[in-house]
Parts: sequence; C-alpha cells; structure tokens
Amino acid sequence: MRIIAIRRDGRFSPNCLEKDRAILEAASREACKHFEEKGDSCQFRWIDERDLKPSDEAEIYLSMARLPEALSILEAFERKGRRVVNRPNGVRNCQRSRLQRLMLENDLPMPDSSLVFPVWLKRGDGAAQSEGDVVFCADETAFQQAMNAFEQRGVADYVVSRHVAGDVVKFYGVGDHFFRYFYPTDDGDTKFGDEMRHNGPAQHYAFDAEQMKKDVNRLAGLTGLEVYGGDCIVRPDGSYCIIDFNDWPSFSRCRDEAAKAIVQLAIYN
Repeated sequence: MRIIAIRRDGRFSPNCLEKDRAILEAASREACKHFEEKGDSCQFRWIDERDLKPSDEAEIYLSMARLPEALSILEAFERKGRRVVNRPNGVRNCQRSRLQRLMLENDLPMPDSSLVFPVWLKRGDGAAQSEGDVVFCADETAFQQAMNAFEQRGVADYVVSRHVAGDVVKFYGVGDHFFRYFYPTDDGDTKFGDEMRHNGPAQHYAFDAEQMKKDVNRLAGLTGLEVYGGDCIVRPDGSYCIIDFNDWPSFSRCRDEAAKAIVQLAIYN
C-alpha cells in the first residue's frame, strides 16, 4: 500500500502552520498503523503540494493541497481510481464566492450580504492567506479603505457579510459520522483574534447542536468535502448562521480523534 501525505503550502496556513502539519502527521501515522496491524506492507511519503508531480503514484493521498496545479494532478489520480482526501473539486468549491452562492441557493443559514454596517469584507477567490483577507468594516469609510486595499493587492473577487452578534462556535467534521464543536474564546486559541475583538467572550447561548450538524453536513455534501471545518455564530435567541467553511482544518482541539476518523473514511468510504 502506497500512501502520500501532501502538505499544504505555507501561504494557506496563516498562524496555523504547525497545527495544520500536526493533523496531517497524526492521520498519516494512523494510516500506516492500520495497514501494519493488518500485516500489509506500507510505503509512505511526504510531499509539499508545490512539489507534487504526475509521477507521484500511490493508492491513497491524504491531501491538504489548495494550489491549482496540485489539484489538477490529484484529479488525474482520481480518474485512475485512486483515493484522494480531500477531493480536488470539493476544495475548489470552498472559495468564498462559490460558497456564498451555494449556501444561498440551498437555503442554508448564512449572514445577510447586504451592505448594512457593520459588515465583513472577505477575499472571495480562496481561503484567507493573511489577516488582510478578512476585514471588519464598521462604516462606509472603513469599507472603502478595505476595498482600496483589496484593489491595490489585485483582489477582485470578494464577498460581503453583515456582522452577526453572538457566540462564535468553531466546528470540525469528517464525513457524516464525526462532528465536534468548541468555543474558541473559552481557550483563547484563535487564528487572528477577531472573535474576541468583535464578538466578545462566549455567553454559551443554547442552540440545537443536532440541527447545526445536519446543516454543516449538508453543506459538506453540496461542496463535495469530506474533511472540513468552519465557524458559526449563535445568536442570543439560539438561531445561528455559518460564517466560514473550509477544507481540512487543524482539528487542534480533537486532533487524535479526528485522525482516526479521517483514516477510516479514506480506507473504507
């Protein structure tokens, strides 16, 4: 059994490089352990996504890749019947502009996109690569400044989301059998600190966690993602909306448990 683990390019792991590497390492160990316990030989390799080549043959790819070139190569492996987690098309569907359309068309809970302040301006052509890709705009002046900054950086694809007050809830999922959620302000472990600055500490408002799981699983199915995560805002009345959804998060709060779930999915699904 040949297994290749594909490391995400550092630009896609702002403030999370070590955590992203850690979950991939944990899943890789679990995969090798699985086959060794069955008495099967296992050949394992690490590859950075920018170094992936069409000649890098394997039966299973545990991939955090996002670069277009790497995704195209992985698609070719899929056409050969190889197992790729996450699937390239699912990763592409996580571009914010695509996600926003997909959620709107399928009536999933999401923030309003009208320009009523305060709002968030977010890069739409991919996941955030820096703090400047997700900007809180309290008023028209701040919004125009943020738009000018996007234009200067050549970012033409963007989305606008109205700010939602409430508890920030971070979720992690694998297929439809693994789902966990946490409050990032409880442990202070946040990527850019935006949760604490603009939503404050979690008040732990009551909400329907089973319904949130169903909504998140439905979004995962619509995108084609199998390993995913994101953020919701839970309002004081218990209603919620999904504000972020992305491929293969760090699972930093449930890494070992998630690694086992990822390997089971890669091998048996």
